[in-house]
Amino acid sequence: MLGNLTGWHFLILLAVILLVFGAAKLPALAKSMGQSARVFKGEIKAMKEEDAATAAPVATNTAAPQPTVAPVVADAPVSAPAHSSGAADTKP
Repeated sequence: MLGNLTGWHFLILLAVILLVFGAAKLPALAKSMGQSARVFKGEIKAMKEEDAATAAPVATNTAAPQPTVAPVVADAPVSAPAHSSGAADTKP
């Protein structure tokens, strides 16, 4: 995209910028752009740290909980299950 621009193009572009903004305002403009870029980088870094901090507790709680098992008593008698409907026990 910028491959076709030569030194003369950049010189003309610089002259247009000087005419639009004026020579006195260019240092202030460059300073404000630098400060904006610094603030933007700081905010990006803070967002990455915040994402890492919120992702860390979630990652540690991903282990599946162990199911609780009731102890088996060997001496307890096993009873047959009771049928809820009497229709299966009757003969025609």
